[in-house]
Amino acid sequence: MRKRINCLGFGILALVLVACDATSEVDNATETSEDSIVVKDIYGEQVLDEIPERVIALEWLYAENLLALGIDPVGVADIEGFETWVDIDAELSDEVVDVGLRTEPNLEVIAGLKPDLIIMLDNRTESVLQELQAIAPTLTYNPYPEEEEGIDQYEEMEDTFIEIAKAVDKVDEAEDVLKELDTIYTEANDTIDQLSLDTTEFTLAMGYTDNQAPVFRLSNPNALAVKILENIGLTNAYDSGNFESAGFATVGVEELTKIEESNFMHIVQDSDNIFEEHLSDNAVWKDLTFVQKDNVFALGGDTWPYGGPLAAKTLVERTVAVLEED
Repeated sequence: MRKRINCLGFGILALVLVACDATSEVDNATETSEDSIVVKDIYGEQVLDEIPERVIALEWLYAENLLALGIDPVGVADIEGFETWVDIDAELSDEVVDVGLRTEPNLEVIAGLKPDLIIMLDNRTESVLQELQAIAPTLTYNPYPEEEEGIDQYEEMEDTFIEIAKAVDKVDEAEDVLKELDTIYTEANDTIDQLSLDTTEFTLAMGYTDNQAPVFRLSNPNALAVKILENIGLTNAYDSGNFESAGFATVGVEELTKIEESNFMHIVQDSDNIFEEHLSDNAVWKDLTFVQKDNVFALGGDTWPYGGPLAAKTLVERTVAVLEED
């Protein structure tokens, strides 16, 4: 009798386990149905129930990515800043709503737009991630990978561009954009090969005033913009000697003596012209080889070195243009 009870118990247990497995399969099927879209971000795989139609970008880079895919976001953080700093072959429509600062998005405005996807940069808005997730599915990315991650900023840019394309069902379009960019690199490389440059070495700097003094963000080897310019046959001259997660080191004029034999390419706002305000009488600046040889090239204040494929195209076109004029 005891044996029969044990057998019956095992039989019931087996039925319960089967039922649990079946329930688990149903739950999983609900979470990832045939219509679901699985996208990766820095937190792993994220499941979207359907193709999003109302997307908000809390970082200019992701607004640019959407535009490159032919999608107008319903909301973008700091539209005025985007239009000041980022010159690309696409524009936001007049209907796009400003949703606050990139560092401080307006949650009320975001909720009012009824988005079905929000895309953000982790170190800017991570503190409000849970509130954003309560409004809509949220994808979070970090365009500044650490050294141990084994990828540079350019690889991260491409990977994220494809993931965003998956989310909005535009992978084919994304691949076409990247193929076109490769063609632009090839053509630019051919053009530069035909120029009689003193050197193909370059230093890329963003200059501005800080505490009444001129400072420069010099791009390091892992920087997105450096990889873009290397793709057209130029050679990066500057290395801070440390891994810079942001891709640049902030330095004073004296640091420029280390790269004075290179072509000095700069991004400086007209409203903060450090060359006129601070450097016209600066002895160190005036004595630099690239200044004396007139190998200083202005790319324009709206050349954005932290963007996606469209910003990369702008950077390449402007670089080739200033080198051809030399």
